[in-house]
Amino acid sequence: MSNPDTPLQPQLLRPSELKSHDRGGGARTTPLVSPAIGATGFINGITEFGPGVAIPFHSHNCEESVMLLEGEAVMDIGGKEYPVQVFDTTWIPPNVSHRFRNVSATKPMKILWTYASSQATRTLTETGETRPVSAEHAR
Repeated sequence: MSNPDTPLQPQLLRPSELKSHDRGGGARTTPLVSPAIGATGFINGITEFGPGVAIPFHSHNCEESVMLLEGEAVMDIGGKEYPVQVFDTTWIPPNVSHRFRNVSATKPMKILWTYASSQATRTLTETGETRPVSAEHAR
C-alpha cells in the first residue's frame, strides 16, 4: 500500500514485469492500477482465460468496463450471448450478473478490465458469496 505521508507518483506499469495471480478454473489475472500504487478512484488489470474457460456468473458493486485484447469471446448477460471481437468494449452497470467466456478450444483470450471503484467487489450469482476484487491478487 502507499504511504499517506509520501506524495503520490505517476507509474508506468509493464504487465510483462508484474506478478500474475491464478484465479482458479483456468483464469489468471495481472493487476495493474490498484490501491497498492495509490489509486483511489478506480482499478484495472488484465485477465487471461485458457482455451474454453468461462468464469462463473457474477456482479460487482460498481460500474465495470471490459475490453477484449485478444482471442475469441462471448459475453453472457441478461439471458443473451454477445460475441465480442478484439477491442470491443463493454460497460456494465453495478449489480448486473454477467460473465465472459473464451470460445476458442485452442487459444487463450485476454481482457482488460476496469472497475469504477478501488473497493470493487465480486458477488457470485450462484452462491451469493462476495469478495473484494483485490482478494484475487493475493493468491
